[in-house]
Amino acid sequence: MRTRGWFARIALVLGLVFLYVPIVSMIVFSFNNSRLVTVWDAAHSPTLRWYGVLVHNEQILTAAWLSIRIAVTAASAAVVLGTLAGVALARFGAFRGRLLLAGMVTAPIVMPEVITGLSLLLLFVAMAQLVGWPRGVGAVTIALAHITFCMAYVTVVVQSRLAGFDESLEEAAMDLGARPLKVFFRITLPLILPAIASGWLLAFTLSWDDLVITQFVAGPGSSTLPMVVFSKVRFGVTPDVNALATILVLLVAAGIGISTVWMRYQQRRRERDLQLAAAANL
Repeated sequence: MRTRGWFARIALVLGLVFLYVPIVSMIVFSFNNSRLVTVWDAAHSPTLRWYGVLVHNEQILTAAWLSIRIAVTAASAAVVLGTLAGVALARFGAFRGRLLLAGMVTAPIVMPEVITGLSLLLLFVAMAQLVGWPRGVGAVTIALAHITFCMAYVTVVVQSRLAGFDESLEEAAMDLGARPLKVFFRITLPLILPAIASGWLLAFTLSWDDLVITQFVAGPGSSTLPMVVFSKVRFGVTPDVNALATILVLLVAAGIGISTVWMRYQQRRRERDLQLAAAANL
């Protein structure tokens, strides 16, 4: 038992080192005074120079703003569609087309991104020829493509939450005269809200980070941040990219921290409400 405990601790430490040492080194090199991203300038003290260069880099700022707008749009639409699909798969039992719906929902998760991007590009081209929309590829087609694969992840998260849901709460509300729609908004939705929030954050991250599918459906003047960073990597990275990555890491860490605190608060609030309800019944 003691050997197993030491092995688990060593494996945990090695895993954390493997994951976070590259990120820490990238943050450290964002304060480097040299123009080389992998060589530390020991002759000069750390500097915030590259953060100033980043602020005045119009290309990166424009791409970052476009990525934020697309990610927010894709995550919000994916949450709505994914929640509806998850509720249908988890609650409606066996219905005609259920197997087809489940397969279509999970297909973007297991399908290679190259195939997904190419198929979406062909779809948009065919739609433009048949109905005249969308007119070319750009931000709209990128958002539609991101909604397509983000919805699959949200559906899986919501369906998994509903699989362990206590349906007696809904049954009790309907026994008291509540209509199904009111039960959903007053009982079901608040209880699965943490799963919906997690799905939104996951969809936002996937949309923000996507590169392969975006390259298929993006057009001139619609380069997202991953596309700009990838182009810089191919032609030579400058330390302002390290500064950009450091800011993104801090924003993601802050978002995770805020969501964790909020979910813990909601969990404690539900536990307190259940205890008060149990005490009232006694």
